[in-house]
Amino acid sequence: MRYILLTLGVLFASPVAGDVALTVDLGPTDQVTAGTYTCGAGETIPVRYVNAGPNALAILPVDGEERIFVNVVSASGARYASGAHVWWSKGDSAALEHTIEGTVSDCTRDDQGPDTGQ
Repeated sequence: MRYILLTLGVLFASPVAGDVALTVDLGPTDQVTAGTYTCGAGETIPVRYVNAGPNALAILPVDGEERIFVNVVSASGARYASGAHVWWSKGDSAALEHTIEGTVSDCTRDDQGPDTGQ
């Protein structure tokens, strides 16, 4: 059995910061894939996708911090949400949206990895 360990920096109510580790069991049909996208004015964004049974995640940096996006309902492609941010992907295209600010950065996949959109 394979495992993926995600380490998150968390600031608790006390002034002490700590790390939280999240372990996701990966079965024989589950997978972790990675891709690199070029967005907006040439910004490169590395993305890791975790597909483990009912858990579908996208992990990517936003504003200098690594964020975990959770898969949510989408009519087409794969849609992931983290706070006010939404990551949409389908085939070689993706978009990073800030739902409060109303900004969208269109992205194109640079590498030829497996299709992660649905």
